Amino acid sequence: MMKKNENSKETSRQPMGRKTKRAMAVYAALVLMMTAGATTVYAAGDPLTVINNLSDFIFGLIRAVGLILLGWGIVQVGLSLQSHDPSQRSNGFLTLAGGVIITFAKEILTLITG
Repeated sequence: MMKKNENSKETSRQPMGRKTKRAMAVYAALVLMMTAGATTVYAAGDPLTVINNLSDFIFGLIRAVGLILLGWGIVQVGLSLQSHDPSQRSNGFLTLAGGVIITFAKEILTLITG
């Protein structure tokens, strides 16, 4: 019916070294700590309270991403000032501005909606 390709090679498992196993275990432990230690959104009797709790949780995650971008933007601007690279400087300022906007997204939305 179907012939196997003679040129195909079988893949085999590569053995994992001690360092790789340790790194994988540390990575798995960090992932478990991050997911298990996350803030839990509890349901309440009032549906509006549930939505507010979920909104606070999501905006907290967004604020964390914004702070990371803010820090990375500061690093990029600092490196560009040291190396006198104008394109890296513009990227750094754009990342810095994006980080500020993302960090204060909830306050900006509250200001817009009233």
